Amino acid sequence: MFLLIGKLLIMANILKRLHTAYKIAGDWRYKDHNITLGRTDFSKKQAQGVITKLDLQTKALTQKSIKDWRMANQTAIDIDNPKRYYLYAIYDDTMHDLHLKGAIRNRKMAVVGKPFRVVDKKGNTNEDLTDLMQHAWMKKVMSYAIDSKFWGHSLIELADPVREDKLRFASIKLIPRHHVCPEYGVILPMATDWPDKGIPYREGELANFCIEAGDHDDLGELNSCAKESISKKYVLQFWDTFAEIFGMPIRVAKTASRDPKDHKKIEDMLDQMGAAAWGMFPEGTTIELVANAARDSYNVYDQRVIRANSEMSKAILGQTMTMDDGSSLSQAQVHETVADEVAEMDRDWIRDWINDMLFPFCIRHGWPLKGYSFNWDDAREYTPEEMQSIETMLLQHYDIDEQYFIDKYGVKIIGKRNQGPNDPDKNQESDNKKKSLASLNHNYYN
Repeated sequence: MFLLIGKLLIMANILKRLHTAYKIAGDWRYKDHNITLGRTDFSKKQAQGVITKLDLQTKALTQKSIKDWRMANQTAIDIDNPKRYYLYAIYDDTMHDLHLKGAIRNRKMAVVGKPFRVVDKKGNTNEDLTDLMQHAWMKKVMSYAIDSKFWGHSLIELADPVREDKLRFASIKLIPRHHVCPEYGVILPMATDWPDKGIPYREGELANFCIEAGDHDDLGELNSCAKESISKKYVLQFWDTFAEIFGMPIRVAKTASRDPKDHKKIEDMLDQMGAAAWGMFPEGTTIELVANAARDSYNVYDQRVIRANSEMSKAILGQTMTMDDGSSLSQAQVHETVADEVAEMDRDWIRDWINDMLFPFCIRHGWPLKGYSFNWDDAREYTPEEMQSIETMLLQHYDIDEQYFIDKYGVKIIGKRNQGPNDPDKNQESDNKKKSLASLNHNYYN
């Protein structure tokens, strides 16, 4: 009976998937303009509807092994039918590693958090256009783009341009990577479809609101981190098991009694032993605590976790000591220099991507960016101590516009206050007071 019910459920699931695939294909083929899969003459409304018709599946966070990772790699590099679905499932699991997540966040902050400007051909900053691009949608696009360094590819949907108040895109979405086949430049209705069933996004109407970042054959830096993350996860599980078995001393009770009631009583007392435990046992019973003799067994697990973290730091950040403790100041400075070089390389890449891909895309949607380019604002960022010293020096030797301090500190300045030992007006007032007091003293004593 149960076997029959199971078979019926499997058949129902298969029929549901076939119906969904048929419905998706029917929607594309027979609505409005007789759209056929593989063609590029989509209407804008239909093209934007492609994303909503993807047969999205719940991500399975099942336990992965090194064998699974190798098989997923082989599937992803298949020439005729490349499938990243299985590899990205491992990436999803890998991204739950806290150390890896922190390393990626640090690397992204060095790019997305840096100020930028829009310049003309002579390198002069256009303040209006810079202000135009200083928007949340721009940072979101930059974040998705830099993610392609880790995942290998990002396909970004920029839809619904808004021209009221400030130009912007109202909808910024990442096309689910499981449904993108960058090798053939198509979006797959079902993640397991062959590329010839995909919808081209590099040409036609889809190209009007989709922009990609990353190379078509790049599997991303998460690929090299995945095997370390898998190994680390297993080691942590083994460590938990070790702690459960050997973390606490084993309690052993020896008794000469043959009475089952005594045995049950001893068993209950041992089971209930906790903080400040005590027990009343039958005569002839002895209690022994057997502890683990090896005091450094944890190193077997802890050192493997440390090594896995350092390997992932090297893959993402190019070094280790900006996230972990180091042995010396000189080594820390060297590692920080490497981190800066990695960040500079990312910034160069994102700058070229914006100028080559994003700005032309925005120009097609009416942004007044023709003849302008994106560049980073490389003005040096001073520490608070350095800034205080510089401002003090400038105030001592130059007249500074008070608007500078109003804009920087948000303090309303209503006028100049005359005070200080070198202020002429203050000194004159002090001299007059001194002369008056001297005159009073002279008249009093004379």
